[in-house]
Amino acid sequence: MVPARSSPKSARDILVLGAGMVGVCTAWYLLQRGHRVTLVDRNAPGRETSFGNAGIIQREAVRPYRFPRDLATLTRVLPNRQVDIRYQPYGMVRAALPLFQYWRNSAPQRYAHIVPEYAALITRARDAHAEMVDAAGAQSVIRKDGYLEVFRTAEAFDAECRQAEQDATEYDVTYRVLDSAALAEEEPDLAAGLAGAIHWTQPWTATDPGALVAAYANHFQQQGGHVIQAPLETLSRNGSGWRATVGGETIATEQVVLALGPWSAPWLDQQGLHVPLFVKRGYHMHYGTLDNARLRHWLMDSETGYLLAPMRAGIRLTTGAELARHNARPHYRQLAAAEAVARTLFPLGDRLDPQPWMGARPCTPDMKPVIGPAPGLPGLWLAFGHGHQGFTMGPITGKLLGQMMDGETTDVDMAPYRADRF
Repeated sequence: MVPARSSPKSARDILVLGAGMVGVCTAWYLLQRGHRVTLVDRNAPGRETSFGNAGIIQREAVRPYRFPRDLATLTRVLPNRQVDIRYQPYGMVRAALPLFQYWRNSAPQRYAHIVPEYAALITRARDAHAEMVDAAGAQSVIRKDGYLEVFRTAEAFDAECRQAEQDATEYDVTYRVLDSAALAEEEPDLAAGLAGAIHWTQPWTATDPGALVAAYANHFQQQGGHVIQAPLETLSRNGSGWRATVGGETIATEQVVLALGPWSAPWLDQQGLHVPLFVKRGYHMHYGTLDNARLRHWLMDSETGYLLAPMRAGIRLTTGAELARHNARPHYRQLAAAEAVARTLFPLGDRLDPQPWMGARPCTPDMKPVIGPAPGLPGLWLAFGHGHQGFTMGPITGKLLGQMMDGETTDVDMAPYRADRF
């Protein structure tokens, strides 16, 4: 079912820069509001970070990823051999200030204030996706059976169960607790000896994340939206509006949405507006299976820090975070380390891709995205900095930004996501 198009009192020409999940969804929602929308990216929709993620539309992830503050974790991470967190020293130096702010905001008192603001988006994200999935006819890409978070030690398992119980009370998170026997029944091809698992029942998963973004973009075009695949070359004020040079052509527009993920900060710097943005890079590879083994659910190895996902292209292994410069050369050792551990958990077969994929997640020091107007730059709107959750939060970001741009009361208080909060 296609949602009814609204007709604002003043339809506007709007240029959306960036065709990842956030940009595509923002363009889609603005088009549904009756605006004339052009979507621009150097690549086809959904071919950057949105292409290579774990493909989970999360509902349970009401608590953002914190910077480790305890001595035990920092000591573990420092040798730079872990699966969940790796770093390149030069990249750490370049991002020293935002990383320090990230560390400060991960302190218990500050973090306690951030969680409900972050959760306000996560708890609404799946429903915003549902509207787009139905409109785009993308049901074949979606599974609605949640995912499993497995634990190797009873201590970690018990701690996460306690946190899940709290989140169920505060944020209506639903889940099932599986002991080792129940886990073996759900996933009989996993290695023995696991402590148990939490089955998060609310999330949806995409068997081809890039295809889901492409389906949204295709529906946007079918409904009258315009897509330009060409690089953005210049962006500047043009009287009361804006002017962009795209692939050698000049586009004049009334309003612009900057949704370029990790590429957003340099373009803002050109406008005299600085937002502290850093990246967490990630890698993936697809695998076959041995001995007709089958992975029935998306599976997160919680204490190690990687994820296995049964996707169309094979079993996708995604790594944790690598703190590095966005444009630094790839370091595949983190993927190799994750693969070695994953093979002890599940019988992975041969690698299926010619080379590993690498992407970059745009992160802010307080773990919340930037959504709203650019201060001092009328007509420029911002939608980036979603960290690990751009794939999840894309539709709700577009929905809320559309409400803001049309001067409506928003479903969520948007003050926590303003660009001048840093």
